[in-house]
Amino acid sequence: MIDTDIQLASAVAEVPDDDDFRRWVEAALAGRRLEAEVSVRIVDEPEGRELNATYRGRDYATNVLSFPAGLPEGVDLPMLGDLVICAPVVEREAAEQGKPARAHWAHMVVHGILHLLGHDHIEDDEAELMEAEERTVLAALGFPDPYAESVEVPEGG
Repeated sequence: MIDTDIQLASAVAEVPDDDDFRRWVEAALAGRRLEAEVSVRIVDEPEGRELNATYRGRDYATNVLSFPAGLPEGVDLPMLGDLVICAPVVEREAAEQGKPARAHWAHMVVHGILHLLGHDHIEDDEAELMEAEERTVLAALGFPDPYAESVEVPEGG
């Protein structure tokens, strides 16, 4: 069972609903984890900036931060970790990139979940693998390639 806790701590009006977030988390975990507990916290820029500065040493709000549960060795619980998504940054990026906001929200959730599962994009080969996984999950959800130059979202995506 996938247990997703959604926390809305943002004043941005156009945030996807809880069911969307849960569906996107479940899609990212499909075939990768049968059980997981994940928190998704939607924040505004001050909280996003504070967390990014505290945990990554970068003094700006970023789109998504992933915090793996970091359970001690031998502790077998389904806790996967937390995602913090900065709503104004996601909205701004979608507009700047000419992408539908909904597609970009889904991408940030999938991207963050893959980080919680241990994927990274620091090295080119890691980035290629992670991006391929993102494309596969998003396509299964009905979203186009998030790395394509222009993005159109079909009905229901």
